[in-house]
Amino acid sequence: MDFASSFRVTPRSRPSLKSVNPRDTTGVKGKTEAEMRLGAATLRLAELQERMFALRTWALLLVFQAMDAAGKDGTIKHVLSAVNPRGCRVVSFGVPSDEDLNHDYLWRTMKALPERGIIAAHNRSHYEEVIVTRVHPRVLERQRMPESMRGPDLIARRYRAINRFEQHLVDNGTIVLKFFLHISKREQWRRLRDRMEDPDKYWKLQAGDFRERLHWEKYMTAYEEVFRHTSTRHAPWFVVPADHKWFARCVVAEIVAARLGELQLDYPKPTGARRAEWEKAREELRNSLTSEGEPK
Repeated sequence: MDFASSFRVTPRSRPSLKSVNPRDTTGVKGKTEAEMRLGAATLRLAELQERMFALRTWALLLVFQAMDAAGKDGTIKHVLSAVNPRGCRVVSFGVPSDEDLNHDYLWRTMKALPERGIIAAHNRSHYEEVIVTRVHPRVLERQRMPESMRGPDLIARRYRAINRFEQHLVDNGTIVLKFFLHISKREQWRRLRDRMEDPDKYWKLQAGDFRERLHWEKYMTAYEEVFRHTSTRHAPWFVVPADHKWFARCVVAEIVAARLGELQLDYPKPTGARRAEWEKAREELRNSLTSEGEPK
């Protein structure tokens, strides 16, 4: 099953989230199969990331957007579970700080971009600036922009700017993959209720989670518009059914591993100069051991 082609939003499509079943498990028969495939994909991803880290030419940016309780943290945790910690970065974006507001809306994203050889996972992202601001226009009042830069076309201008920004990243060796974990309103309520009833999950619950449910349809419309304007060939969106956490994790892991696999990464080959350095160092070590009375 090619998850990438099944869940990718193509540039020409006009995606409707109502046409995507959040409970879909296409090609996966159950949790056991999904976990086996997830394990294989994460091991493959770990191998590929190690080669990417050694080469230091490519980077990978994973963007995760979703409604509250859709499983962003858990998906990131499981997909990157086998990756060497020094080869990945996870950044969560909340309400912009005062420092953030003193810069343009892409500034805090730019600070968190992965360097070459690194996988960065962004839990929420620069897309909050064209989603939350669409649902809650008053948020824009806190952003310190010149009055002449505001106006009814602000969001449309941001779509164009984001596309140029992501094209710039791709042109310089950063792969960009964007995932929307598509949870149903009913499943979200079940998970929020669990957080209210399970003491181990109290810390996950915010009062705002309930208030945002009142704007569900507005969020769906905002996301559909984002997909339509910013799912490009160079930085595609994937709408992943997420009512079953085990399925969403499997899908994301396989898509990421498959994309890195396309690069045909291999470990860097030592140059003649590097080999000469090794031989010189080895000879120095031999001489040192001999002078101390140790056998060669």
